[in-house]
Amino acid sequence: MARSINESGSSWVFPDGPLEEIASRCDVITAASLVGSCKFYHDSATQSVALPASQPFGMPCVLHTHQTEVPPAHNPFYRVHKFKQEGAQKDKQHDAKDRKGTLCQLTPLDRISSDAVIPDGGTGMWAGANGDWIALLGFPWNWELVNVYTGRRIPLPPISEFKSTPDKLVFESNDQHLQLLKIAICRVPTAASNYTSFSVLAIFNAAIAVLHCASSRWTVLDNQFLAYGYSDAIIHKGIVFAVTQTGEVYAWNQLSWGPLLISTAPIPPELDEQGRYNLGSWWLARSPDGSRLFLVHTWGVTDGRDYTGLVRILPAAATSEGRHGRTIRGYGKGLLGCEVYSMDTSQLMPPRPWRRIISLGSYSLFLGVNYPIIIPVEDGAEHDRPNMARSNSVYTSHHAVGLAYPPSPEICRFSLNSEDCTVGFQTNIRWTWRQVPLWLIPSFANARQWNLPSRHRLCRGGGDGHLEALTGDNINLIAAHLDVTYTVRLAACSRELYDMISKDEGKMHHWDEPCLLMPPPAYWFDEHWDVARTSRLHDTVYDLVPLDHPRRSVALPFMHDRKWLGANGDWIAAADHHEWCLVNVYTERHIPLPSLPDSKIDHSSFSYQPAYSFNWGPAIDLLKIVICQVPTKGGRYADYKLIALFDKTIFYLEGGGDWRMLEALTPAPDYPNYCDAIELRGHVFAVDETDGSTYFWDTANENLMLPFVIPPPVVDDQQYAWFLAPSADGKRLMIILTVNKIGIANAEVPPDIPYAANGLQLRQYPPVATYVFELDPLSTARAGDFLWRQVNSLSDHSLFLGLNYPIIANLKKRESKAPDGTLVPFMRKNCVYTAYRNIRYNQYPKILRCNLQPDEGETVGVISLPKDGWDSC
Repeated sequence: MARSINESGSSWVFPDGPLEEIASRCDVITAASLVGSCKFYHDSATQSVALPASQPFGMPCVLHTHQTEVPPAHNPFYRVHKFKQEGAQKDKQHDAKDRKGTLCQLTPLDRISSDAVIPDGGTGMWAGANGDWIALLGFPWNWELVNVYTGRRIPLPPISEFKSTPDKLVFESNDQHLQLLKIAICRVPTAASNYTSFSVLAIFNAAIAVLHCASSRWTVLDNQFLAYGYSDAIIHKGIVFAVTQTGEVYAWNQLSWGPLLISTAPIPPELDEQGRYNLGSWWLARSPDGSRLFLVHTWGVTDGRDYTGLVRILPAAATSEGRHGRTIRGYGKGLLGCEVYSMDTSQLMPPRPWRRIISLGSYSLFLGVNYPIIIPVEDGAEHDRPNMARSNSVYTSHHAVGLAYPPSPEICRFSLNSEDCTVGFQTNIRWTWRQVPLWLIPSFANARQWNLPSRHRLCRGGGDGHLEALTGDNINLIAAHLDVTYTVRLAACSRELYDMISKDEGKMHHWDEPCLLMPPPAYWFDEHWDVARTSRLHDTVYDLVPLDHPRRSVALPFMHDRKWLGANGDWIAAADHHEWCLVNVYTERHIPLPSLPDSKIDHSSFSYQPAYSFNWGPAIDLLKIVICQVPTKGGRYADYKLIALFDKTIFYLEGGGDWRMLEALTPAPDYPNYCDAIELRGHVFAVDETDGSTYFWDTANENLMLPFVIPPPVVDDQQYAWFLAPSADGKRLMIILTVNKIGIANAEVPPDIPYAANGLQLRQYPPVATYVFELDPLSTARAGDFLWRQVNSLSDHSLFLGLNYPIIANLKKRESKAPDGTLVPFMRKNCVYTAYRNIRYNQYPKILRCNLQPDEGETVGVISLPKDGWDSC
């Protein structure tokens, strides 16, 4: 499939913006992982002009909890990973370990929020971040560092001096309760150090602990001078600095001295007089060049702390406006404020004084639970309004994890320009939600680090100048978060990706099995067909549902304002209010089809459905478009063969020609009542639903003479549903008939049985008579003796009949019956599956599975779907 869509012969199949097109379908974290998977993609992304428009790479963003959860079937991290490589040991950290993902929201300051899927530890709580890494807290002592792009996990040892409690944020030491505030990732792990060397600080209200190696122990930094709880801490030039809630700064040199009180709070007189500094937060950061220590004080932002004896100042918003899906509020001067101080720490005994910073120049500072970020920010304007992202500003979020209530405002921008007021906004965080917002700059700048080998990770060689690309497992993670059509496009990009995705050892993609293409459950309607069809004309995202596996999403942008009329292979026949067309579901190649001849048929005067309602003597209805032969590159996409099947007439089309009517010349009003048609070996066959008679025409004859009529294989009073299909070798015609109505004698409806594998509802009905007959139509036509032969077994095959061209699939690895006699697994060999026969077919139930060799008393499996207003292909 993927190879068939690679039309250019190069490693990419998209003529315009291939990387942007794929990346735009991913969440931003997955897109960065894809871009960083090899040198070709990395270089393309680096030079891309359009990619930044689709993803906020390089932009400061707020990573925060999403209001919804990721269903396991759509969650790229909800899998059991097994690395397999001959002669190599399995990675103990990754092998057979559940890896769940968290669907988050990434909120750029000046863009609409977008989704982001990051690794999670199930019940893990975000406690810090730096660059590509976040710190996760589990219970008990299940702390780890996780790379948000590669999913690499580094467990952290417990602090032996502290005892855990039922609250994962509260610990005990010497009868003292310690509240964890954050994990400061001061130095991130790298491949060069084999991911074993890093520096992290565990910051508690009354203790600081430091760790430099995963295999070493935490060192608790004592402070006999501490009078108030800590607020923040960092490592600067090898020295640990910590600031308290009242602005006192302490320092430790782990090799020789500490603690050392280097300063008290440098409070401006106007704040000292009003006591407002007690309502603020204190932060530590480093200057842009890393030479100086910054001390930041923000005040006026309220939180859930108990301010005994002080009057809490509640800021009142002076202005507010809606931007990018959030409300930005402005606060007048004197309500909220920020001061930044700088110190040269090359001399600490005695320490040098703090110097107030009045401008950060082109830089801005981002503070929160994450390690402080200071980067240059470009000023800009959008529609004559200043952006939320500004230079010379300080941005703040939560100062600690586990706050009873979020700060108000939650995300603040303090400008060091005296003329600018403070602005802020809230995320969708609620006080009951466990995750604290983090500042994150999405980027693939560290892609080389992601792909460097280590003994903890199995990498494959890149070759030909490629980076050592992501492992096949990570490629699967990327593909899992793409919809199915773009997963196939990704597989078509190169032979290497094709091999990885097509093998799919995790069986997330079921390329070898027929699936149901249907609207997602959110769009199922129990209403009249026309009402439901109209309400869903603009839907472009569908579900692809394997019969025994989790559903996947399918993006079909070309289906906007269109209805599908038939399908075969990679192609769908669709119609809007103006034309019929063929569209490739993967490349979106569009082939318009000619109109039906006006001399033969009149278009309906109804404007709401001219594409499939016509007048021809009597009113006729289009049932489906049968794609008998798909267009191919070798035939310049003009070698297709189509049948427009109406209930009372048939039209036939070969690429490059015009529609030709196939006439039966039955006297009015006894027109044929066609229900199915196919093309086989240059002949068109159509079956009459009234009695099962089959008409066939020789398409090689320019004048399309009157058809032969093949009598039905069964003549009785039973009403059957008739289908046509080619045999597995394509030489014989098969006719399939099932009882048109199924049910129970007393009209009771069987209960729905939820099928957890794919979310569908199953039912079981009493046995239904299903027959398959075949003949060689050309040989029998020459002999003048049409004798149907009953087919009692399809062997390792099963038939899938419906709106699509008949599929006869080889299911050799499947069983023909369930070992325990139950309905599942639903996919079996030697069975006939029937779905919608045409676009107007609303028989209920919809999808049946009938075994050609049923055991005594074996029931019919049915997939239960809404009665009306529903499409499937």
